[in-house]
Amino acid sequence: MPRLPSHWGALPFHMDQNWVDSFREKLDQHYAWPEIYVFKFIVPTGKEEQVKKLFPNNTATEKLSKQGNYTSVTIQAMMPSSDAVIELYQLAAEIEGIVAL
Repeated sequence: MPRLPSHWGALPFHMDQNWVDSFREKLDQHYAWPEIYVFKFIVPTGKEEQVKKLFPNNTATEKLSKQGNYTSVTIQAMMPSSDAVIELYQLAAEIEGIVAL
């Protein structure tokens, strides 16, 4: 299952249209839709459920940070298109303190 290149880094959650267009292009170059896409988020501990509600039909894997302040949430989801991926990132951006990797 392909992953985005690590040099793309964390996703900015103030996504302007130029960034969205560039991200869509990169996704379409690396994926053949529909395809399983791996979402990984880091959230303040206690906000995991907000992330998981965005993916009601998928199983999430969680890992608590060393000091317990943050939790990483990883979800594999079958996605129909790059637009669907971007839409979920935009919905996730509403969660206070979230970081997408």
